[in-house]
Amino acid sequence: QVQLVESGGGLVQPGGSLRLSCAASGFTLDYYAIGWFRQAPGKEREGVSYISSISSSDGSTYYADSVKGRFTISRDSAKNTVYLQMNSLKPEDTAVYYCAADSSGIGASVAIPYDYWGQGTQVTVSS
Repeated sequence: QVQLVESGGGLVQPGGSLRLSCAASGFTLDYYAIGWFRQAPGKEREGVSYISSISSSDGSTYYADSVKGRFTISRDSAKNTVYLQMNSLKPEDTAVYYCAADSSGIGASVAIPYDYWGQGTQVTVSS
C-alpha cells in the first residue's frame, strides 16, 4: 500500500526551528519528486518547497520566496524519507504542512502533478 506520513510538527516560538519528516511506504521516494505544501485557515494551499528525483535534474530544489534562506529540503535514501528543516520560524508559517510525491520526478510548486499525499502535520508558531 502506497502511503506518505508526515511527522515533526508542533508548537514553536517565533525564531525557533522544526524538522518535518515525510516517510514513504510501498514505494521508493528517490524516484519521485517530493513537494512540501502548506495550508493556513482560510487560505489556499501553497507550495513551499520541492526536490526533484535523483534521476531528474540531479535532485534540484525549489523554495517559495517566503521561505527561501530559512527552509531546507533534503533526502535520506536509506530511510526512504524527505525532510524539511525549518529555521527562523515566523507566525505566518503557521499552517498544516503536507508532503506529496510526483511520479514524473520533476516536481512543481502547484498541487496538480502530485500523485500521492500525506495526511498533514500541524505547525504552529506562536509566543
